Amino acid sequence: MNKRLQALALSAAMVISMTACGSKGGSVSKANKNVTITIFNSKTEIADQLKELASEYEKASGVRVKVDSPDETVSLHLATRYVANDPYTISMVDAKDIYTLAADHAADLSKEKWVDDTKQAISVKGKVYGFPFCMEGRGIIYNASAIKKVTGKDFDPSSVQMLDEFKSLLEELKKKGMKSPVGIQAEDWSLGAHYFPQIYEEQEDTDSFIEKLHKGTADIASDKKFDSIMDTFDVLMKYNYASADPLKADRETTERMLAEGDIAFMFGGTWDWSLIGKYNPSDEMGLMPIPQNTDDGTNTKLVAGSTKYLFIDNSDAISDKERQAAKDFLNWLVYDKAGQQFITKTCGLVSPFTNNSVDAADPLGKSLKQYLKDDKLIGWCNFLPDDQQATVGAMTQQYLGKKTDRAQFAGQIESYWKNARLSTIR
Repeated sequence: MNKRLQALALSAAMVISMTACGSKGGSVSKANKNVTITIFNSKTEIADQLKELASEYEKASGVRVKVDSPDETVSLHLATRYVANDPYTISMVDAKDIYTLAADHAADLSKEKWVDDTKQAISVKGKVYGFPFCMEGRGIIYNASAIKKVTGKDFDPSSVQMLDEFKSLLEELKKKGMKSPVGIQAEDWSLGAHYFPQIYEEQEDTDSFIEKLHKGTADIASDKKFDSIMDTFDVLMKYNYASADPLKADRETTERMLAEGDIAFMFGGTWDWSLIGKYNPSDEMGLMPIPQNTDDGTNTKLVAGSTKYLFIDNSDAISDKERQAAKDFLNWLVYDKAGQQFITKTCGLVSPFTNNSVDAADPLGKSLKQYLKDDKLIGWCNFLPDDQQATVGAMTQQYLGKKTDRAQFAGQIESYWKNARLSTIR
């Protein structure tokens, strides 16, 4: 197997996140009229919408855009295309795949204008290869209407940045009639891939901390971030509506309770609006940082990152004219009003580009967009082992179910990391 296929094989284990979407065209330069570019779309549920977008873009630019959305393992599908010497002009992949594939397959985009309008682009060895398609963020989702109904006061998320302040509010809600103000999603992806990784992400040097864990030289039980994040988790557990049997909490039930105001808070992310929005929720909802008793500023920031990336192929099978047409298409997504609305309004996503002034489509997206504008984001870690979600998720479920205490939990985490296999080439 040659180096290209080896790189593709390394990324075979991947989780494909998906978000629904639509389209809208716009006018662009017709300098590359009659050129054809192909796009590999790993968001299979937006296949029809992207095809509609491609048709409208062709009318505006004269560039023919073919969208392929196969429901197959991404890395193996791309490997098949390379074996046939028929690569896509543009491929949509996850962050891990940019790091794995860039050196052999991706064109250098360092000189593109949009690089200066985002902090989410992926660089490898000083060169930009990954174009960020959309952003998602995570933290505590709140229902301000529900809080005001119980307390009689408007809710300001900045008033509960410290854990002690958060605890006081939860106790007030409980005393005034909201029996259990918190919901916890018990799924391994929420606990192992979303909540626990914030311990890594809030480190002063995430890569160094993970390396120490991997070498067995980190004492996570005495780590300040571990204690801080788990202190917050303990509070969430205490006020959890399903505390009697937390592992049987149904996600849809929890999100319905939040939407309808039966609970006021739930750890989650922008993706949760796809469920919350089904229950006629209040517009006075939002996403806020995890409250912590800390003075390092992390309790004022959301954890966020780009969930899908585009790269342009660098092989001889793609002509320079086709590559330029692909670059023009990416610029259209960033700078043309129609492209901006396609990402933000039609897709209901948050653009990773600061020049995009189109309002987000829902309250959680609006929160993330404001934190992006204020430069109050903590980047999420793209270098976790492939089994982090399942293994650490199961350990966190044990802790949630009170089958282990914090010291035992820390020991499990340390043991896991000593035997973990990092899946990404950095």
